[in-house]
Amino acid sequence: MEVIPSVCDDSNRTESHVKADKHIGRRKLSLDVENDIEYLYEAVPQLSTVFHILDKIGEGTFSSVYLGEALMANGTKEKFALKHLIPTSHPVRIAAELQCLTVAGGKENVMGVTYCFRKDDHCVIVMPYMEHQTFVDIIGLLSFEEVRQYIYHLLKALRHVHQFGIIHRDIKPTNFLYNRQEKMFALVDFGLAQGTTDTQIELLKVVKQKTQKGGGSTGKPETSQGKRAPTSLEFSGLCKAPRAVFGERNLNSFTSIPTKTTDPKLELVKPTKTEDPATRKFISAHRRPVPVRTPVSNQRPNQRMTPAAVNLGFTCSCYSTDRVCNICMSRKQQVAPRAGTPGFRAPEVLTKCPNQGTAIDIWSAGVILLSLLSGRYPFFKASDDLIALTQIMTIRGSRETIQAAMTFGKSVVCSRELPRQDLRTLCETLRGRRPSPDDEATPHPHRDTTTRHHRTHDSPISTHPPGEPSRQHHPEEDQTLAEPEAQDERGWDSVPDEAYDLLDKLLDLNPAKHYCFHSSLPRKCMNFKCENVLLT
Repeated sequence: MEVIPSVCDDSNRTESHVKADKHIGRRKLSLDVENDIEYLYEAVPQLSTVFHILDKIGEGTFSSVYLGEALMANGTKEKFALKHLIPTSHPVRIAAELQCLTVAGGKENVMGVTYCFRKDDHCVIVMPYMEHQTFVDIIGLLSFEEVRQYIYHLLKALRHVHQFGIIHRDIKPTNFLYNRQEKMFALVDFGLAQGTTDTQIELLKVVKQKTQKGGGSTGKPETSQGKRAPTSLEFSGLCKAPRAVFGERNLNSFTSIPTKTTDPKLELVKPTKTEDPATRKFISAHRRPVPVRTPVSNQRPNQRMTPAAVNLGFTCSCYSTDRVCNICMSRKQQVAPRAGTPGFRAPEVLTKCPNQGTAIDIWSAGVILLSLLSGRYPFFKASDDLIALTQIMTIRGSRETIQAAMTFGKSVVCSRELPRQDLRTLCETLRGRRPSPDDEATPHPHRDTTTRHHRTHDSPISTHPPGEPSRQHHPEEDQTLAEPEAQDERGWDSVPDEAYDLLDKLLDLNPAKHYCFHSSLPRKCMNFKCENVLLT
């Protein structure tokens, strides 16, 4: 990136003039945004010599994104996205994100990196800026052909990053930018990325160096070939001991720091051994199970009761039941990667499966396609992981969920059986293209049968699980579509079966099948109009 520093345009320009120029075009911004931009200028002073920050265009848990403009060497002005990472981000995590953008970015619908600024504990990643529309604003306006193109380019980007052994872990519409006018797509935000066992991103590997006696630490991360990691950051004083990142155990942090630039011997760190529920021993039927609580006669009514002390070597009888005994309460909680956005987490993430791979990204892509075909966003919205798993059961079926959980060593107990729903029927019902079960059971005597199944913003279809009370419809929480007549013009009257077959494959509860599905993606991927197949 060849730019002309803005402070060098005129030798007689004073600092006050520079500050005045920064406010040009930002007079309509809120006071909070103004303060955030000024804070960024102060935190990373180098930015003021290159960029004129115009606006704040995004904010997340671990970063904020700003729109900046730079004067290029040819005299033109170009816009860039400036991602300011929170100062508490782990240095290795920042370096890993940069390496993902450097190695895999810039092609196949994956965002690349242009430059990186660092000042003390502040880091700003500079990326090309792509104008895009928010998902919630356009989901009700997309034609089926646009949906086909959207999911095709999303899967194309996932195939590309997965070939490098990168698990994105946070696939959602806000992380897949879409320019509807220019037909441009970009996968962004690798801040939560993890590596597979054979990842090509060195900083995503879980490595441990065999240090020699008396060896010291240089505090500089190296690759397995002993070379300096290709990042834009200089690291000093990295933690020598593993440290938690994002509030959970970090499986991607260094446990020790390389001491020499020669070829070190590296080995994978084995995850902490956790007990698999499937390996528990069942007690015999005549053995009395351990009680959950031990009542105390002189206990006050409001006093909290504590579990009785038990021998951790005991077996238990609560496996595959709807109760939890003291033995299981005394066990250490199983630790597994859980990073991601609620509503897009795969079943193996919700059930804390320790072995997670690229299949979790495929599942998230399936949830996006489900929203596109049904016109509802967000489709899943739960307060915790158990409710999220229940919502998945209402779509994919309880029996299928239980069987899939067994494949990755988990036991799921459901108090009632939920049937598996037909995806075409579900999506067309939510779009108002066919009657809902309630309408079929209790037809309104004074309603015109030709229009009674149409859905508008004033009469949404409830998507809550059976047995739960419906909630008030909020336009900002989910998006319903216009009348079916308008949908027909966009191709929603002739959605092929292959589209729902693809959706069924993406939302397969068994992660092992996702790997087989993903390996067939490069051969034929949705190269069709309406009469051809989506994926074979």
